[in-house]
Amino acid sequence: MDRIEQMLAFARNCAKEAGKIQLSYFRGNHLHIETKFNMHDVVTVADKESERYIIGEIKRTYPEHAILGEESGMHAGDSEYCWVIDPLDGTTNYSQGLPIFTVSIGLQCKGETVLGVVYAPYLNELYEACKGKGAMLNGCSIHVSGKNDTQESVVSTGFPIDKDRNPDNNLDNLARILPMVRGVRRQGSAAFDLCCVAAGILDGYWEFNLHLWDVCAGILIVTEAGGTVRSFREDRNVSIVAGTPAIVEKLYPRLSDKPGKICL
Repeated sequence: MDRIEQMLAFARNCAKEAGKIQLSYFRGNHLHIETKFNMHDVVTVADKESERYIIGEIKRTYPEHAILGEESGMHAGDSEYCWVIDPLDGTTNYSQGLPIFTVSIGLQCKGETVLGVVYAPYLNELYEACKGKGAMLNGCSIHVSGKNDTQESVVSTGFPIDKDRNPDNNLDNLARILPMVRGVRRQGSAAFDLCCVAAGILDGYWEFNLHLWDVCAGILIVTEAGGTVRSFREDRNVSIVAGTPAIVEKLYPRLSDKPGKICL
C-alpha cells in the first residue's frame, strides 16, 4: 500500500467515525443549533464535534500537514499536504431530520487534490477516489451516466445562503435550465450532489457561491468517475457545473457566457 492509499484509508476511517458522532445526535433534541452568516446558515453541535474529531486525528497522525476546516478555518502546517474538511455538509437537512448529509474529506498536495472521501452516514454510502485510480462507492467502481440528451437528464442544484438579500440567487439559471431537462432536484448537500453525479444517479449538477471544503473531495470523485467539472463564473466563490461531458457542454452556456476553466 503506497502512502496515498494509506492516507485514503485514514480518511475513510475518519469519515466513518465522524458519521457515528452525527448519527448519535440525529433527530434528537440536543443539536444546540446556532446561526453563522444569517438565519439560513446554521451549525450544530454535531458539526463542531465532527470537525474536532477529524482535526484531532489528523494532528495526531500527520502533525506536519495543514488543515482547512469549515468551522475552524486554516490550521497551518509544515508540509506540501493540506486536508480540506467539511465535517457535516447538509447541516440544514441534518437539523431538520432529513437524511441527506455527508462528511467530506479531501487531501491536496501542492494545491492539487489527490484523494477524496464523502460519507453519507444515514444512507451508509461511502464514496472515494484517488487521483488516477478511479472512483468507488462502498468498494465498487462507479462511473457517470451515459446520458447525452438533456431532455432525458435529471440534474440538481442549490441556492446561496445570501438568497434573502442578493437577487443573484440562481433563480435565473433555474428558469433557463428547468425546461430543458427531465427534472431538477435540490438535495441540500453539494458533496452528495457531486457523488450522485459520479455514480450516474444524477446526470448533472450546478451551483455557485460554494467553498473549497464543499467540493474538494466531490470534484475528484466526479472526474475519476469519468465526469467533467467546469467553473462557470469567477465572482461568486466556487461556482461549478458537473456531469457527463455532454451534459456539462449543454448546461454551461445556459449558466454564463463568462470564460470558465476545467477543474482538475
